[in-house]
This record gives sequence, C-alpha cells and structure tokens, in this order.
Amino acid sequence: MPRGPADAILFESAVICEYLEETQGGPALHPADPLLRARHRGWMEFGSSILADLWVYETTKDDVQFETKRQVLKAKFTTLEQDLGEGPYFAGAQFSMVDAVFAPVFRYFELFEVLLPSGVFDGLPRVNAWRQALAVRPSVVDAVTPDYPERLIAFLQHHGAHLLTHSKIAA
Repeated sequence: MPRGPADAILFESAVICEYLEETQGGPALHPADPLLRARHRGWMEFGSSILADLWVYETTKDDVQFETKRQVLKAKFTTLEQDLGEGPYFAGAQFSMVDAVFAPVFRYFELFEVLLPSGVFDGLPRVNAWRQALAVRPSVVDAVTPDYPERLIAFLQHHGAHLLTHSKIAA
C-alpha cells in the first residue's frame, strides 16, 4: 500500500533537499534552465562518487590503497577545476545543490589536510576558492556540531585509518 505524504520516508540528503525545494517554495537550489539543471545533477552525481572514494581514503589501513585513492581524488578535483567559474559558489553568486553536495566533501578535507597533507588541491585555485567560500558560509558551518573534528578523529581511530599513521594524533 502506498504511503501518504505524512508518513513517507525519504533518504539521501540531495533527494530530501530537492523534495523540499519542490514542495516548500523556498529559494531555488537548482537552475531554472532544464539543460543547466541537468548539468548540475551530473555534477551532484560526480560529488557522490567523490564521497564514495572518500570512504576508502578515510578508512583504509593500506598504504597502497590510500595512495591509489589519493590519486583518484586529485584527478577528480582537477576535472572539477576545469568546469568551475569565478565563484564564489559552483554556479557563481547563487548557492546551489551542487554546493550542498560538495560542502561535506571539503569539510572532511579541512581535517584530513591537517592530519596528512595530500596535495590533492595543489594547483587548483578555483577549487580552493570554492572550498574557502563554502567553509565560511553559515549554513555549512552550522551543519555540524562544534565537536565535529573530535568525532571525525574518533571515527578514524576506530578504523585504524592510514590518515593517522603519520599524524601527531595517535591511531
């Protein structure tokens, strides 16, 4: 039996955001133009693939697997650099769903780069400017609790992550 709106269960943050945008009449997080909107959805999928790569990057104990994922991430961010405009956000001045997908990716790297500099953002000025713009956006800052770094480190410790092997933080 189909569920009604009151008892429907949605999952995946992008899907939830799209549902809210379509039903609540709030600010548009997708471009109005259908072709541009489709391109944004493609970049959202690309961001999801980066999140999948990050899972291995942050949890692996294996040096070779870590380095392989580091190279994959570097290549993906290099691809992204080629499509970014002047910013500050993915679509210019307007915050979009693409920004919402990439904000957590970049938040992970705020800590990862302190633990073990990767070089994945070297030579990528537009990606770095976008990262910085998202890092100070109030909705992005407020999306996690103040103890987020400690929780992420505890997660890495639990997994015996390679990221911690050369850091000052004990694995």
